[in-house]
Amino acid sequence: MIVYVNKHKNHITAISAILIALGYIASFLGNGEVKSIALITATIIASLPIAIKAYQALRMKAFSIELLVIIAVIGALFIGEYVESAVVTFLFLMGAFLEARTLAKTRSSLKELIEMAPQEATVIQEGKQVTVPIEDVVEGDRVIIRSGGKIPVDGEVVTGNATLNEAAITGESRPASKSAGEKVFSGTILDNGYIEMVAEKVGDETTFARMIELVEEAQESKSKTEKFLDRFATVYTPAIVILSILVFAITRNLHLAITFLVVACPGALVIGAPVSTVAGIGNGAKNGVLIKGGEIIDQFSKVNTLVFDKTGTLTKGKPEVTDFRTFGNYEQRELLRLMAQGELISEHPLGQIIVKEAKTKGIALNQDYVEGEVIKGNGIRAKVENHSLVIGNRKLMQTAGITISTTASSYAVEREELGSTAIFAAIDGELAGIISITDQIREAAPQAIAALRENGIDQIIMLTGDNKRTAKLVATQLGIDEYHAEFLPENKVEFITELKRQGRVVAMAGDGINDAPAIATADIGLAMGEGGTDVSMETADVVLMADKLLQLSHAYALAKATSRNMKQNTYSAVAIVFVLLFGVLMGSVQLASGMFIHEASVLLVIVNAMRLVSFKSKQKG
Repeated sequence: MIVYVNKHKNHITAISAILIALGYIASFLGNGEVKSIALITATIIASLPIAIKAYQALRMKAFSIELLVIIAVIGALFIGEYVESAVVTFLFLMGAFLEARTLAKTRSSLKELIEMAPQEATVIQEGKQVTVPIEDVVEGDRVIIRSGGKIPVDGEVVTGNATLNEAAITGESRPASKSAGEKVFSGTILDNGYIEMVAEKVGDETTFARMIELVEEAQESKSKTEKFLDRFATVYTPAIVILSILVFAITRNLHLAITFLVVACPGALVIGAPVSTVAGIGNGAKNGVLIKGGEIIDQFSKVNTLVFDKTGTLTKGKPEVTDFRTFGNYEQRELLRLMAQGELISEHPLGQIIVKEAKTKGIALNQDYVEGEVIKGNGIRAKVENHSLVIGNRKLMQTAGITISTTASSYAVEREELGSTAIFAAIDGELAGIISITDQIREAAPQAIAALRENGIDQIIMLTGDNKRTAKLVATQLGIDEYHAEFLPENKVEFITELKRQGRVVAMAGDGINDAPAIATADIGLAMGEGGTDVSMETADVVLMADKLLQLSHAYALAKATSRNMKQNTYSAVAIVFVLLFGVLMGSVQLASGMFIHEASVLLVIVNAMRLVSFKSKQKG
C-alpha cells in the first residue's frame, strides 16, 4: 500500500486537482451535496501520501511537517471546512512535486556525468579486437579508442595521436592533444584521431568513477545550517502544536487554531539550505571543481587567507632544463647520465625532470635498484657505479660539506635571478655541475589572484621549497603579500598552524602530493590535481580538476554565493512564516490563502537557489 501510494503520488495530486475543480463546478451549479463529496474525497486521497510520511516520521520518533498538516486537515474536516482541507492537501502535494522536480534539476550536473560514463571497451585479446563490457576490462589490457569513442578506463597512451575532449573531468572545453607516454582518463571523449592505451585503473578506481562518487557524497552531506535546521524542525513541530492549542484555549476559535497550525509549517525553511547546497555543488562539478559537501562550502566562504605552494600551483608545474654547466672533469652528457641514474629513486618533480632530460637526449638508464636516500625538501644522496652522488640545493651541499666555488656560486645566483631553480650535483665530494630548471608562471595567475582579492581574500602567501631569489621573483610578478622560501613540508604545516592560531581562516593550495600534510592542516585544502591524483582527491576539500587557477577563483566566488544564497533562503523563509502567523492572529490570513502563500514561499527559495546552477564568477582581466 505504502509503495503503491508513493509510486503514484503525482497521479494522486492530479486526481485531487480534478476533484477540487469538480467541487467548484458543483458549487457554481448550486449542488452542495456533490461539492462536499468531491472535496472530502479530494482531501482523503491527497492526505494518503502526507499521512504515510507523517507516520514514518513518528516511527522514527520525529515530529514532521506532514504531521502538522494531517492534524490541521482533520481539524478542518471536523469543523466542516472542506474547501480548506482539500486545497491545503492539494497545495502541499503540489509543492512537494515542484520541489522534487526542481531538486532533480539542480542535480542535473551529476546526472550528466553519470550518463557520460562509458559502457563498453574495445580490447585486444589473443591478437583480436574484442568489444567487452566496461566491467570486464582489467589492468594491463590494451585498449583501442577511435574518433568519437569514449576513453573507458584510466591509462597511458602507447601508440597513436588524438585530441580529447576532457570537459567531463576538467570542465575545460578546449581539446587536449594526447600522444604516446601521456595519461588519459575514463569518461573523456576522443574527438579526432586514434590511440591505443594500456589500462592502469579500472572500475571504481578510475578518476571518472571516483569523481562521481565524490560529487554524490558531497550532495548528500550537510552544511552546518542544514544540521541546525534538522534539529530545529524536531523541536519546532511539537512547539507549534502546543502554540495552536494555546491559541484555541485563549480564543475558543478552532478554525483560527487550525489555520495557525498549517501556516506555521516551515517548509521553505527546511528546504532552503539543502537546495542551495546541491545547486552550488552541481555548478562546481559542471565547471571542473569538486567541493566535498555543504560544510566545506560554509568554511570555504569564510576563508580570508590563501596560502599557495609555488611549483605546480602558481607555476605551470612543467619545468624544463634551460641550462646546464659543468665545473669538474665530467663531460656534460656523462654527468647528466649519472645524475639521472641517481634521481631514479626520487619522485620529486625536479628529479623527474632530470630523468626526462636524459631520456630526451637518448641516454640509456639502468632501471635496476639504486642505493640511496631522498632528503625531503633538499635533494638526494645516491650510490651510482661506485660513485657517491649528492644532488640538490645549497643547503644539502653545505650539509654534505661540498665546497661551492665563487664562479659556481655566481653562476647559480645569476640563473636564480632569471627565475630558474639551480640544482647542484656533486660526485665523490666535489661539485661537478649545476643544472638550471625553469618553470613558467601560469598565464591566468595574475587574473585569478585579482579575482580572489576582489571576492574577499585579504592575505595571499606563497610557500616554496625553492630558493629565495626565484621565490622573490614569482612573488613580485604576482603581487603576493608575503613569501617564504626553502621551506620543507613540515615548515609549511607549522606556518599554517601558526596562521590558524592567529585567528585566520586558511586555505592551502598545492599539488596534492608533496603538500598533502599542509593541505590537510589548513581549514580548507585545495588541490591542483589535473586528472584527480589519488592524494589530491583524498586529502583536499576542494579539487580543481583542470589545474587552472581561474577554477580556484570560481570555486571561492561560488562558495561565497552559495553561502549567501543559503542565508537569503533561511531569512526569507523565517520572515514569511512570521508575517503569515501575524496575519492569522489578526484575522487577515485564512487557511487556504495561508497555505497558498506558504507553498509560494517554498517555490521562492527553490527558484532563488536555482540561480546557482548558472552562476558564473566575474574574472578580472
